[in-house]
Amino acid sequence: MTSCLGVVLAGGLSSRMGEDKSKLLRKNQESMLNFSCQLLRDSGLSDVVISGDEYQIPDAIKQSGPVGGIYSVLYYLNQQQMKQPDSFLIIPVDLPLMTASALTSLRLAGELKQQATFFTDSQNKQHNIPLFLPNNAFLTLFIEKSFNGKTLIAQDNKHLNHQAKKKNNHKQAPSIRALLKNMPHQSVALTSTGEANNILFNSNTPQDWQLAQQQFANMGTL
Repeated sequence: MTSCLGVVLAGGLSSRMGEDKSKLLRKNQESMLNFSCQLLRDSGLSDVVISGDEYQIPDAIKQSGPVGGIYSVLYYLNQQQMKQPDSFLIIPVDLPLMTASALTSLRLAGELKQQATFFTDSQNKQHNIPLFLPNNAFLTLFIEKSFNGKTLIAQDNKHLNHQAKKKNNHKQAPSIRALLKNMPHQSVALTSTGEANNILFNSNTPQDWQLAQQQFANMGTL
């Protein structure tokens, strides 16, 4: 049986929101962080970790975006000598309308073909996260190339941060889109899951969060 580790990315600066997005409270006073973790558990995963400086897995390389969060998880698992999962199901902490059933559909599609898997909406727009991500050689090679590491596990953390800062003076941290270009991938049409487009709505600003709260009221969601 394959193992899949749920990952909540909660390490962003939240600069546009003006406050920590992971601590935003839903109508029932549940934080977005707890909501996100529970989504992954309800989608069928028994193990969930949180990537972010204030949480279980601190950033191995500062301000390096979602791919840096993925690296941090891999680095943490190796440092703790924990068993590597076969795959990851990754969500950001700012998807207030996401459903566990949609995440289940994404994971099952990814496990079936063992490919990185993401959603496309009804306008065929690609949404690179949430993401089902196989933990394979394609991922390892991309991470090592992106962060100047000779190997994934042998690098000193301070050395990596120094190298990343030097590199980031010249270009931005790698994107999820760049990662996908370097590994087999597929999309799942959101319409095929029976879910509405609005589940992919992310709240980056106070205005976004206000819109999400209106959606909660319309849906009767707590």
